[in-house]
Amino acid sequence: MSVAVLRRAARETLSGLPREFWWLWTSTLVNRLGGFVATFMALYLTLDRGYSASYAGLVASLLGLGGVVSSLGGGVMADRLGRRPTLLVAQTSTAASVALLGFVEHPVAIAGVAFLVGMASNASRPAVQAMMADIVRPEDRVRAFSLNYWAINLGFAVSSMAAGFIAEVSYRAGFLLEAGMTLVCAVVVFLKLPESRPEREEKAVREDSVGLGAVVRDGRFMSVVGLSFLVALVFQQGAVGLPVAMGAAGFTPADYGMAIAVNGVLIVALQIPVTRFIEHRDPRRLLVVSSVLAGYGFGLTAFAGSVGVFALTVCVWTLAEIVNAPTQTGLVVRLSPTHGRGRYQGMYTLSWAVASLVAPVMSGFVIDRFGAEWLWGMCAVVGTAAGVGYAVLMRRLPGGIGGQVEGRAEKKVDDRVEGKVDDRVEGKVDDRVEGKVDDRVEGKVEGRGEVSEIVVGEKAGAAAEPAAGAV
Repeated sequence: MSVAVLRRAARETLSGLPREFWWLWTSTLVNRLGGFVATFMALYLTLDRGYSASYAGLVASLLGLGGVVSSLGGGVMADRLGRRPTLLVAQTSTAASVALLGFVEHPVAIAGVAFLVGMASNASRPAVQAMMADIVRPEDRVRAFSLNYWAINLGFAVSSMAAGFIAEVSYRAGFLLEAGMTLVCAVVVFLKLPESRPEREEKAVREDSVGLGAVVRDGRFMSVVGLSFLVALVFQQGAVGLPVAMGAAGFTPADYGMAIAVNGVLIVALQIPVTRFIEHRDPRRLLVVSSVLAGYGFGLTAFAGSVGVFALTVCVWTLAEIVNAPTQTGLVVRLSPTHGRGRYQGMYTLSWAVASLVAPVMSGFVIDRFGAEWLWGMCAVVGTAAGVGYAVLMRRLPGGIGGQVEGRAEKKVDDRVEGKVDDRVEGKVDDRVEGKVDDRVEGKVEGRGEVSEIVVGEKAGAAAEPAAGAV
């Protein structure tokens, strides 16, 4: 492949996105580059503080529980206060709580602050996704979400490697570094990102308000949330079920590290080129295929007997993750009303937060009672069920995601406008001409051509407005 082809591909992938998106992307990357605490938290508690593995697990659960609580709260804040204030509050709170976590010593205090860290750090996610949907054109959203996901994984890969070296020097330095880099994110948001929440008039606020109750009653969207929870349960096994199963089979932590490293490397290497391939594909098929591929990717782990084979299974479900993540996020945006994006994104984030709590318990119970082979078999079943669920659900969804929806919507608007113009103009053109000939036509009644053009233009605008709202 020539350098010119690579340059053109990079230009097509990165061009056309607004400047605000790139500042938001930069904030995400910096935030993930500083994500040291999640990597060495268990080691910090067991090796540096001398607490038991059970206590370390409890703290990890409290971190996740904080994320569950703030998923919905962050979504509500993003809609009520705005995306920018929510990001600023969440990031400054995260910085303060992470720094505090490095200094508290009492076990109850550590557990309480860990819960606050989980709340603060997860509260920004609905606002980030809602802001991205606000500022990026519909046809570019899948590409934008893919680039954001790429930044998350690139930052995580770098921070995971750096965390080991930082921990050898000082665990407290890791806490303070993460706090400092999170503050940098807040500064970027404050200086470079304007508020993106769509503005509404007071009457529109009353008519179009979207509460959490409305989100829960949206059966189609809640079906997506349920399917997302199933897919998240499967993907979570890479971090909770796989290391336990490999350890029980006699593999070392280093063996697991080599296998799981393939996940980060492939995402960084393939996320952008795969996005170019899937950007204009049918999202229905992408969600079905990626869900089934994830399930059977983990299912194949039952036959792994060496680090190389484990790495191959990681390759399979990583490909599913690369396809599923941006497509799923695009579907959430597709189903979210403009003025309720924060709440809808919060509910979607909640599905992953709950899965992060359920997955460790589920995998531990299944492995202890029945063996790891049953866990991998369950992953295949759950992935297949999610794929079937998407296939059934997406049949009832009009159009596709992103640009495909907008393109079809525009065509529908045009068709509806033409029909309404034909029906309404014929009957009313005479009345309009007689009443407004002096003001609008000024002596050009004879041809009637200009009058027809004026009336058709007005009627088309009037018809297009309700049609666009309906779409």
